[in-house]
Amino acid sequence: MINSAHYSFFALFNQADIVVKSIMILLIIASIFSWSIIIEKFIRIKLVKKRCEKFEMDFTIKTIEELFKSAKSNNNNIHSRVFLAAMREWKKNDIKSIMDDEAGVKKTSLKERLNGVMAISINRSLHNLEIGLNMLAILGSSAPFIGLFGTVWGIMNSFQSIALMKNTNLAVVAPGIAEALLATGIGLFVAIPAVFFYNIFTSRINRLHEMGGNFSVELSNIFSRELDK
Repeated sequence: MINSAHYSFFALFNQADIVVKSIMILLIIASIFSWSIIIEKFIRIKLVKKRCEKFEMDFTIKTIEELFKSAKSNNNNIHSRVFLAAMREWKKNDIKSIMDDEAGVKKTSLKERLNGVMAISINRSLHNLEIGLNMLAILGSSAPFIGLFGTVWGIMNSFQSIALMKNTNLAVVAPGIAEALLATGIGLFVAIPAVFFYNIFTSRINRLHEMGGNFSVELSNIFSRELDK
């Protein structure tokens, strides 16, 4: 009867070749790094979405000046940053002279600047959220091949053992093949969560971009109506 202890994770790891063992260690470190990114992004994106929704609610019940004061002290979400960027650009200008411009050139110029600073603010805020996602994409695409390299190396060693021992008994080569396949298994363990959560986070960030874009359009309409009075 085959002792299952010989085929446990730690047993296979301990008896693995130095190259295969190094690949396993590399993949385990990559898995820890990947999960740290996943947990951080999951918490952060959820928190940013919650804060954006709260700011939208405050936007419907508070005055512009009240929002401006609160946004300066709580500049921790996309909407508040967009609002601050637009308000600071608005306050830099002599609004009365712009409104008195009958040709409308100054009004058009101010509207373009407002839209520009809001778009930049959205992109900068989302860039901070996207940091680390490229690593998930890299790990998701490369980890299976790194594990596969360990598997190929381990199987090559198993075939060399067969040639040296001149024994094709499965009990002789099974441990070597098992430890080699373990490398691929660890590679998949790294890659599957990385790809899965990369797609989830990308979708959620796109949703936040849409929310920020909608809010900037709503804010732009308010400024436009004020200028057109």
